[in-house]
Amino acid sequence: MFSLFKKKKIVSHLKLSGVIGNAGKFKQGIDFAGQEMLIKKAFALKKASCVAISINSPGGSPVQSHLIYSFIRQQAKKYKKKVIVFAEDVAASGGYLISCAGDEIYANSSSIIGSIGVIYSAFGFTELIKKIGVERRVHTAGKNKSTLDPFLEEKNEDIERLKKIQLDLHKDFIDVVEKSRGTKLNKKEVELFSGEFWSGNRAKNLGLVDGVGNAHEILKEKFGDNVIIKKFEKSKGWLSQKLSSSNDQLDQLANILDERSIWQRYGL
Repeated sequence: MFSLFKKKKIVSHLKLSGVIGNAGKFKQGIDFAGQEMLIKKAFALKKASCVAISINSPGGSPVQSHLIYSFIRQQAKKYKKKVIVFAEDVAASGGYLISCAGDEIYANSSSIIGSIGVIYSAFGFTELIKKIGVERRVHTAGKNKSTLDPFLEEKNEDIERLKKIQLDLHKDFIDVVEKSRGTKLNKKEVELFSGEFWSGNRAKNLGLVDGVGNAHEILKEKFGDNVIIKKFEKSKGWLSQKLSSSNDQLDQLANILDERSIWQRYGL
């Protein structure tokens, strides 16, 4: 009985879900600080044949995305373990960047994949404050300190400066995708780096993922029907639940609305 158990393959399974770098005191999204120990534990499991990562994220912070991507690759190299990524509803923008840490990427046929681009969005309130008779007073040390202030008129030079930063970030994103996917990418049919996103089936044809299927079936196919899947997932602590349900309600509402706006870019 014991010898039979020893023959079973073990796979670490890490789940990353939410907006990346989600703001707020009791954030439930994905950030490096919140995932570092889980990633370490998943890779440190000695008997694990590989590390599987399920990701469900519409993106968010490019910095946090890069930190998590790089750390997964570092751990894979340190422990000499293969990484298999499974996209769930969405692996878009920063969510897809993290997916590129996988040696193989799989998606559901209806998953949303891609959105390889950079976005900045904000509101302008200049007409509103004029209408209600509010005078905006801004004093800075440094002529560009008030760049893109929502209560001031936009300046062309501010927009140009922002565009240059976005192009730098976009290039970093493209470099990660090309390094990860290499010759698998099909660049002939469409512009892969325009910010467009596709279904899982279409993403397979474009080389953004390796195949279509869910974690349960793919892991069984690769490691046998008796594969043991050891799950690693961030849980919300009791104290955090109690505090977040009673305090900072306006802050929570703003975070929820911001998070929903990111998910809704992909029809979710």
